[in-house]
Amino acid sequence: MSDIHDEEYAYGDGRAGEVTGARDPGATDERTFEAMPPARGQGFAQTWWGQAWLKALEDTALDLGQLKAGRRLARAGAVGAVSVRPGRITAVVQDRDGTPHRSDVLLQELSAEEWDRFLAMAVEQAGHIAALLDRDMPPHLVEDSSAAGVELLPGIGDLEAECDCEAWDHCGHTAALCYQVARLLDQDPFVLLLMRGRGERELLDALHVRSAGRTDAPEHPEEHQDAAPEGVSAAEAYADGAILPPLPELPAAPSAPGSPPALDTETEPAAGLDVAAVEFLAAQAAAEACRMLTDALVPGHEGHPVEEELSVSEDAVRLAAAAPGPTVEARLAEVSERGPDGLALAVRAWRYGGRAALHILEQEWTPEGDALARARAALEAAWDEGERPRLQAARNRWTVVGFNAQLRHGPDGRWWPYREERGRWVPAGPAAHDPATALAVASETST
Repeated sequence: MSDIHDEEYAYGDGRAGEVTGARDPGATDERTFEAMPPARGQGFAQTWWGQAWLKALEDTALDLGQLKAGRRLARAGAVGAVSVRPGRITAVVQDRDGTPHRSDVLLQELSAEEWDRFLAMAVEQAGHIAALLDRDMPPHLVEDSSAAGVELLPGIGDLEAECDCEAWDHCGHTAALCYQVARLLDQDPFVLLLMRGRGERELLDALHVRSAGRTDAPEHPEEHQDAAPEGVSAAEAYADGAILPPLPELPAAPSAPGSPPALDTETEPAAGLDVAAVEFLAAQAAAEACRMLTDALVPGHEGHPVEEELSVSEDAVRLAAAAPGPTVEARLAEVSERGPDGLALAVRAWRYGGRAALHILEQEWTPEGDALARARAALEAAWDEGERPRLQAARNRWTVVGFNAQLRHGPDGRWWPYREERGRWVPAGPAAHDPATALAVASETST
């Protein structure tokens, strides 16, 4: 197990940076990124758009062995500086014996008409522009773009490989390049837009021009001063929402929850009233209200499903996770029917992942059908041949044989790390989409 930990899970902290002397990031011609350090111990794509990029690669490649070879090369740091320009990414990838190969991956550029549709769609919603200015590419932006007939993310067969090793399909070198690009996309989704044909500055300048064009005042307002205003009846306005004026901008989210009033007054509290507990509950109510308001102001929030109300037992764990003090903790342990030790374990899980982590701690389920097939496929793909640890399965729990580490599989496909402490399994970290990443966390915390 120690070999797996050393070779597969140790992750470099370096981040990709652009090569000194490379073109300005706003230019559309080319951006060049320095070679990145080895990527051991984590999945290559942490963001959803990076994962979509890898899905296009994995759905396209005919030889899964070449994908594994490419993943090994990328993890070992064999991919050199990556050049990104419209329609093409290029890098020199070294074999294990040090032989260099120039590798290219091609992606179709968007046409001028497609870019025009994308820009028109983006300026329709302030949230899209705000996301792009924040160097973000939320799912609803990509979905709206697709609805407008513009596919930003590559689909099956969209990534075409070229390599001087003369492989006719994706080889280990082009696969390694794609895995490395997934890391770049995690850090900067504008890399994808550049591959599609537009650089960051050109794109943002075009958005600014279109946004200003929608809000500019008339060139000669004095010509309209004497014109009688046209009215619209309320019934007509409500019947046709398209003629309603735009709604005002939403208020900015508060930077922090408000402070509840202090209850430390000269008046004696009523018998049996725990003033400290009431102050704690008021502070937690303010914090929860701030969280809910902040979530509600995120663009696209209206499309998210409504959260189920917490049960009394779950809410007790949420409150205990805020460290209320011994007296309140004792009451919460009683209300939740967990006892002090059980509540402490539940709080530990909650801090790693809220309600989902609590369910993984306290509930078991049996993966069947497609869920079981996906879980086994994820385990098969997580390690190179011969490096996978021996795992013993029991329902949704995979325990490493001869080692105090365990993976728990959630209904959403994520993997939760656990380790054994004093004869019981305890949460060891947050969930991960890659089982190797989750097991690395469990291994690190158990040594």
